[in-house]
Amino acid sequence: MKETILRSGIDRRTLLTTLALLPALSAPPLSVSALAQTASSGPLPSWNNGSAKQAILDFVRDTTDRASPKFVPPEERIATFDQDGTLWVEQPIYSQMVYCLDRVPVLVAQEPALKDVEPFKTVLSGNREAIAGLSMRDLEKIVLATLAGITTDEFEAEGKKWLSSAKDPRWKRPYTELVYQPMLEVMTYLRANGFKTYIVTGFGQDFVRLYSQQVYGIPPEQVVGSALAVKYDYDKDGKPVLISEPRLMLYDSAAGKPEGIHLMIGRRPNASFGNSTGDQQMLEYTGAGEGARLSMLVLHDDGIREYAYGPAQGLPYTKIGSFTPALYAEARKKNWTIISMKNDWKNIFSFQ
Repeated sequence: MKETILRSGIDRRTLLTTLALLPALSAPPLSVSALAQTASSGPLPSWNNGSAKQAILDFVRDTTDRASPKFVPPEERIATFDQDGTLWVEQPIYSQMVYCLDRVPVLVAQEPALKDVEPFKTVLSGNREAIAGLSMRDLEKIVLATLAGITTDEFEAEGKKWLSSAKDPRWKRPYTELVYQPMLEVMTYLRANGFKTYIVTGFGQDFVRLYSQQVYGIPPEQVVGSALAVKYDYDKDGKPVLISEPRLMLYDSAAGKPEGIHLMIGRRPNASFGNSTGDQQMLEYTGAGEGARLSMLVLHDDGIREYAYGPAQGLPYTKIGSFTPALYAEARKKNWTIISMKNDWKNIFSFQ
């Protein structure tokens, strides 16, 4: 994912559509156990036989066979995954941005003076044309206002409540169900072979940590993402709390990804998975290490089962999760594996 919670390149029309269609229906979040691969199916059962699947199988064989010159000791086995567009759906707009927009009425109820202040006034108006015309600075104001100034405990409670009710407008399912089954199988397969799996996302770190264990089987401490600074303080009862501040502490996209990996993980990954220009530096950093390396990019070329966008390979242009011709050429040059959703995946979601 190239964009973060503070630097999202949002298509105004799709932003408007998602905001207008956002429902408030209740549904239980998805359990990772429901999506785990079955042992009887063998490794990667949702993958078609081909070069992408074989690259994963070969990498695991080479790095786990003690007789292999590419053997990697278990304590050094690290795999990192971008989230949006790599592990779950990112179109037509990132789910956390939907969360922030959905929080505006709640924020205004707490601070009534904001109802006459832009851009909150425009969001509350429901005027589609006006909302579509909001600037990036306006959207940043919304994000900061809805995420900052509350304790981490308050954010956790509100975020979990929203995730349990909000549904994607296309599939009418919780966002936590729009996870790519083939990628869940890759994570399960890697962990079964001694790899430690991390999410490295331009998305909000605290937001992803709310569901990473349940959805991906990845504990919160193995999530690295864009993060606001926090301040240690005390509540009215004298209890220690952490309060989010309206300033960015870690920008975990593009060059920020390897920087975040170094700061938060402390080891260079052996394998990295992404889907956009925002993941290029993470894959470069992974590939610069010694020994066996696996760098993979998901290409969204299945407009029927999911979405088709690039603009690499003549696919439609998008500001969200852009996979450019330049990135495609770089992948070919460096022998990164490109995963075709259309050709490499038998199923995209568990419910298909």
